[in-house]
Amino acid sequence: MNATTTATQRKAMHGSSAADIADWRPEDNAFWEGTGKKVAYRNLWISIPALLCGFAVWGMWGIIAVQMLNLGFPFSQDELFTLTAIAGIAGATMRIPASFLIRLAGGRNTIFLTTSMLLAPAIGTGIVLQHKDWPLWAFQLMALWSGVGGGNFASSMSNISGFFPKRLQGTALGLNAGLGNFGVTTMQIVIPLVMTVPLLGAFGGEPMTLLKDSGWIFGKIAAGTPTWVQNAGFAWVFSLVPLGALCWFGMNNLKTVSPNSGSPIVAFAKITYLYTLAFVPTIFMLWLYLPKPTGLGLLNMWVAIPLDILMALTVMRLAAFGEMKEGVKKQFAIFKDKHTWSLTALYIVTFGSFIGFSMALPLSMKVIFGVSHVPDANGVMQHTLNNPNAPTILAYAWIGPFVGAATRPIGGWISDKVGGSIVTQVITAVMALAAVAVGYVMMLAYGSATPEQYFPMFLGLFMVLFFASGIGNGSTFRTIGVIFDRAQAGPVLGWTSAVAAYGAFIAPVLIGQYIKAGAPQLAFYGFAVFYALCLVLNWWFYLRGNAYVKNP
Repeated sequence: MNATTTATQRKAMHGSSAADIADWRPEDNAFWEGTGKKVAYRNLWISIPALLCGFAVWGMWGIIAVQMLNLGFPFSQDELFTLTAIAGIAGATMRIPASFLIRLAGGRNTIFLTTSMLLAPAIGTGIVLQHKDWPLWAFQLMALWSGVGGGNFASSMSNISGFFPKRLQGTALGLNAGLGNFGVTTMQIVIPLVMTVPLLGAFGGEPMTLLKDSGWIFGKIAAGTPTWVQNAGFAWVFSLVPLGALCWFGMNNLKTVSPNSGSPIVAFAKITYLYTLAFVPTIFMLWLYLPKPTGLGLLNMWVAIPLDILMALTVMRLAAFGEMKEGVKKQFAIFKDKHTWSLTALYIVTFGSFIGFSMALPLSMKVIFGVSHVPDANGVMQHTLNNPNAPTILAYAWIGPFVGAATRPIGGWISDKVGGSIVTQVITAVMALAAVAVGYVMMLAYGSATPEQYFPMFLGLFMVLFFASGIGNGSTFRTIGVIFDRAQAGPVLGWTSAVAAYGAFIAPVLIGQYIKAGAPQLAFYGFAVFYALCLVLNWWFYLRGNAYVKNP
């Protein structure tokens, strides 16, 4: 199809409405240059900010928890860490059904509704944050609901892949994923800023007073300053409402990808049904895992995560109906391929580390460097004395996720030149060494009356971790595309991204537990051991002489 396409041909391109495209041939160069490119890039440029907001809402509890501590909310550090962990596990689980949504409901329908769904946790979070005296479960519920933003990654990537020819898949998906990941950085910059102003005037509620120093990108905010912590949720309304309109009026459903999506109402019902299926096992697992009074406290993390994944897959299998049955069958077929499992482990190293550290870092920095660690009269180390020389945590927390997101496209580009597995091998080795070094510095800081002296080294080493994880995100992504054909790559990517996203649960829980135990370094020594094991795994599968696939 070229620039002189007739009105009849243009009409044939669409289905029942202008939003539905029935004729889509991106591999046809004439069609692509004449019609396809403009449509594809329009959908991409709308998809990117929608995904960015999804990451922002998913990750916002990492910053909110820090400010709750500064404002004197009546929760322990351990309880505050559970808020980021709950958001993390909810987002990871939501990715499992999200990988089905585009085929079942259509791209425009899915991205519009899942982006609009973010309004609920955004507004709900703004409401609960105005009430210090509300029970912990109210805040945990909002953190759980924020997981919708984490699930949006799988549907967003699946949608964009359908619009572009194979030769441009890497570029399109790299832009969507890389720029979408900037949602974590955007959130960490925007939230501290909007807390300083009465964003909604009289409609936004009353401010609270900081009991401890806080900060934002340009420096410290002193104790005693009025703070509208509720704006951490309310602020996203200003972007989500126009984005919802853009998705509805600017995006398309590809009938070649989702031929039986049905009317928008039917499509919305499918999406809501599948997302509800994801919430059910997550809520049940959290009830078994979380300590009283919220839950029963029967499970540890290493039992809770496999149980959650198993329950989510079982629910999907049993509840599948109609066309979804075939989609689930294809999804389960990937589990017979050994490369699915090896690449899942490698993607945990890269994306799991990126999102986990993004979630856990702000509060970790606060409880390690915001306190002077001094012994009491009996020689027992205490971690409650405010550190007057503490670094301004929220002025630095955004840097790591920014570095990780910015380097993701670079990792893909380098991998195209030298091979994905070589890049993965190098960055995994770097991450193992950096994790040991971070743990050692954390140990020194957590035993010091002046922990701020270790902060520059701590921050620098964490930047190495984020840099390497960003590069690795690109290299493992490229490896999946080389090993698996186009039909398999989508389900494999959905599965690996879902499991890796559990890093957003593991890191806050593990780091919080070891900080509480007085040995934060052990969490990072554990990460280093895992990275070292994956170093061997990557070499065995892809780099040794008789590798299954040589340097994909």
